[in-house]
Amino acid sequence: MRILITNDDSVSAEQLLPLISFCKKLGDITVIVPKIEQSGKSHGIEIHKPFEVQKVQLAPDIEVYTVDSTPADCVRFAILGLNMEFDLVISGINRGYNVGMDILYSGTVSAVREAALLGVSAIALSTSFKDYDSATDHLDEVFAYIEQNKLLKHHNLYNINIPKNPKGIVITKQGGKYYSDTFEEVEKEMFIARGKSVYEYGADPTLDTDAVTDGYVSITPLTIDVTDYAVFKKLTEK
Repeated sequence: MRILITNDDSVSAEQLLPLISFCKKLGDITVIVPKIEQSGKSHGIEIHKPFEVQKVQLAPDIEVYTVDSTPADCVRFAILGLNMEFDLVISGINRGYNVGMDILYSGTVSAVREAALLGVSAIALSTSFKDYDSATDHLDEVFAYIEQNKLLKHHNLYNINIPKNPKGIVITKQGGKYYSDTFEEVEKEMFIARGKSVYEYGADPTLDTDAVTDGYVSITPLTIDVTDYAVFKKLTEK
């Protein structure tokens, strides 16, 4: 299996090397990640100016590409720039859950959406801030579930969130709002967004938000088609 690894936390992400070590058990890997952190950049791409791409020695036997742009551009550069072919793209492990409506802002998730747009199966991996260092401990379990249930034969795009010491694994759908922001003026005419939780627990195990809160790995099949088919049908019925 040919695997592309990317993320939105940059080449400096602490869990990049552990993820690389795990993925080496699955197949041949290529690593192309942002040069600097790109959290919250969503599906942005750079089409107006050149961006830097460098090869960096991350470890004695691990060479990676750093891209001075977004996670989506990392995937685009790999497939469209280097003309490489992959069987799977893995993005993460993100430091912070990507659940509910927040997946729309996520650079981690947008990287795999870009892969799916380009015809490659893809998986986004995230965990909570406080459990970041332990997430790779559960990857064997998660990927065994993916293999045993033939998830990549059923669909090509998944968002996975891993809590600490998970009770099990559940298939979920996207929940509601998890975070919002206030804006603080830090100096004259200069503002910064300050995140705050707006999540309300609903005890619904089919929602990614509630599943991870209850201690389960959440696996959500995503789509790149944003058409509202109920409205489309209503407006086009004769």
